[in-house]
Parts: sequence; C-alpha cells; structure tokens
Amino acid sequence: MKIAIGADHGGYKLKESLVRFLKKRGHTIKDFGTFSKASCDYPVIGYQVSKAVAKKKFSRGILICTTGIGMSMTANKVKGVRAALCNRVDIARLSRKHNDANVLVFAAKAVPSAKAKKIATIWLSTRASGGRHKRRVRQINKIDS
Repeated sequence: MKIAIGADHGGYKLKESLVRFLKKRGHTIKDFGTFSKASCDYPVIGYQVSKAVAKKKFSRGILICTTGIGMSMTANKVKGVRAALCNRVDIARLSRKHNDANVLVFAAKAVPSAKAKKIATIWLSTRASGGRHKRRVRQINKIDS
C-alpha cells in the first residue's frame, strides 16, 4: 500500500520507528517530514500529507504530533479526508469499518512505538464495512461540499 506519513518534532521519533516498520512490511512510504527533532509547524506537514491522500496519490496517510489534536484538526480541514485520532486497536478498527478513515493520527505522548505498530497494522488491514456506514460516510462527505 502507498502511505503518506508526517510528523512534527513531537512525533518525529515515533514517525521514524513507523517508517522503518511499514517499509519492512512491504508498504511504499512517502515521508513528508519533519526530518529532525527541531521545532516545526505541524499544520504545514499535516496539510501536505492530507492533501496528497485527498488527491488519491496515496491510499492512506499517517500523522503524528505530541497530542494528535493539532494534526487531527489540520487533516480534517482538507476536503475528502476523514482523519481519526486512535490510541487503541479497537478504535482504529472501527475508524476504518464504520468511518472509512483515510488518515490515522497518533498522539506520540500517549502511544508508544510497539502499540502504534499494532494499531497501524490493524488500521491498514481493515476494510470499510459499507451498508449503513457507507451512507453515513457519504453524509460526512456532503458536509465537505
């Protein structure tokens, strides 16, 4: 799967760990930065990743910041993006099944690397359910219009 990934300085370490993990699992990764622990502005990176996913250049996106809140707010401003801040496997699974989330957001302060890898694995492998959930996703998409 083609995945766009990005983080601010607070999520840099977790991003690096996830990039290595996902590449080993055979995914194609485009890293939008940041590329160091130096302070940076999360909206710039969050927007770049989200815009690339919305334009369907990538199947999914992953964003990381200290709390996950800033990246979530940024991502969900982009038409066509349904970003989900997930800190548990069950929530990640449901974000895909029920909401067809296309951007996964992590709070680096709350989700250690091993847990993030489990969450990402489930999130990337879960399909959207369709049915009544598809109808609701269409309603969300209408709000973007």
